[in-house]
Amino acid sequence: MEPGPDISPPPSRSPRTLPFAIGAVVVIVVVAVASLLWFRRGSSVMESPVVGRFDRADQPAASTERLWQPDGRTRGNPDAPVTLIEYSDFTCGYCVKFFRDTWPRLQKQYVETGKVRLLYRDYPRDPEGPAMTAAIAARCAGDQGHYWEMHDRLFGGPIDIDRLQAFGKTIGLNQPAFAACLRDAPHRQAILQDKEDGIRIGFVGTPGFILLRTDRAGKDKPIGLPGAFPADVFEKEIDQLLKLSETKNKG
Repeated sequence: MEPGPDISPPPSRSPRTLPFAIGAVVVIVVVAVASLLWFRRGSSVMESPVVGRFDRADQPAASTERLWQPDGRTRGNPDAPVTLIEYSDFTCGYCVKFFRDTWPRLQKQYVETGKVRLLYRDYPRDPEGPAMTAAIAARCAGDQGHYWEMHDRLFGGPIDIDRLQAFGKTIGLNQPAFAACLRDAPHRQAILQDKEDGIRIGFVGTPGFILLRTDRAGKDKPIGLPGAFPADVFEKEIDQLLKLSETKNKG
């Protein structure tokens, strides 16, 4: 005879854990409200509720304008009609998936043809640890003009000092300068600022993407894609923005 179901009452929650549970709920609610302030469903874009448009103030704050300003981490034609902003973490599995599966297709079809420029933004999961170390390493390499060479090597695999130094040697960095930059971490605050911007506009994880017409930045509501969507989702949104840009230019 099989034993009956366990009908014993669940253990009561310790009063000590209750404040932490309440705190977690408060954090989730705050982030959700922030997301609603920035995202809204764009019926003219797609019927999927996970693709939306960002709301904006009549006069965007300086921190908002910073989102689409090139800062040395730009891939492609700086005057491309469409801008794709990526919030990412070098140690995030879905970010690795986007980089390996989706990015090559977008790069070939849109970036290499001058139609789209990519702006990369850091969103490390923790203020310390491998994700932060990787973000610092990429920026330190960027100080020597090799940001993207380091960036492309960081996705996937362990992040440790020996491996980073090996990458630095491979791409021709000045090793003492690179080691000092890793040690002193002068870019830490800028990395945390990237993440703060991403949280403010509603991203609660990585990767997260913003699409907008370059010449309408700060004027039109950008499109938000919070997740590692397949390439065809990006293509549909990009093609619509390109078509709109061409129509406006002809007019």
